[in-house]
Amino acid sequence: QVPLVESGGGSVQAGGSLRLSCTASEVRYYNMGWFRQTPGKEREGVACISVSADSSHYADSVKGRFTIVRDNAEGSIYLQMNNLKPEDSATYYCATVTAISPCIAYQATYWGQGTQVTVAA
Repeated sequence: QVPLVESGGGSVQAGGSLRLSCTASEVRYYNMGWFRQTPGKEREGVACISVSADSSHYADSVKGRFTIVRDNAEGSIYLQMNNLKPEDSATYYCATVTAISPCIAYQATYWGQGTQVTVAA
């Protein structure tokens, strides 16, 4: 088990920004990803990053607005979310992934507990 802990969710107006964090000492050993889910829908990949941070992949819907970064010394990954839209509202999860492409939930092995993001129009 990898005890991933997410934080940084909250409520913002459209056009605003949030920064999500995901921490566990074991993060430094894994490819990592951010995923999101809304009720009744499948969990979708948002962004994934390689263990060495030399490669990342994004969902088309967030390209140019979201950035995934990692700090292996801190055992953390981050998701900087800018220009948020109401359709970005979801529960966001971080996870270890076996591969970063495609960045899909099927690749995930260990999950965090999730953090809620709500974007008001």
